[in-house]
Amino acid sequence: MSTSAKGKQQSAKSTKEKQGFTAEERAAMRARARELKDKTDGESAVRAAIAAMSPQDRALAKRLHELIKATAPDLSPKTWYGMPAYAKDGKVVCFFRDAGKFKERYAMFGFNDTAKLDKGSMWPVAFALTKLTAADEARIGALVKKAVG
Repeated sequence: MSTSAKGKQQSAKSTKEKQGFTAEERAAMRARARELKDKTDGESAVRAAIAAMSPQDRALAKRLHELIKATAPDLSPKTWYGMPAYAKDGKVVCFFRDAGKFKERYAMFGFNDTAKLDKGSMWPVAFALTKLTAADEARIGALVKKAVG
């Protein structure tokens, strides 16, 4: 191998390393691998994930957990990439991602493609959360009901 080819190969390798997964992304993938092997009940796993969050995120997650359980009792709590999630027939319908998960400035409540929220050719599937007002809770409750179908 020529010296210039070797230099290009090393340069490409260092660029790839810089563009790889973040530590937070790798941790989420490890969490997902553990979830696939672990047979812990979903409620306990979700409560443990919530307990590990920052106080602000924990308050949001606890309230969302209560709201989702009351609104859609047929959804099963489970963790998904280490995040609290709620599934129907084993498929995640909605989830909560705390701001600390990927060092973001806000938490997020989102829906997967199994959620029945389709409306026209474009609709929101995730919402930034900084706090939960009564109006927010009512909107989330209505969305969760619709998502479950």
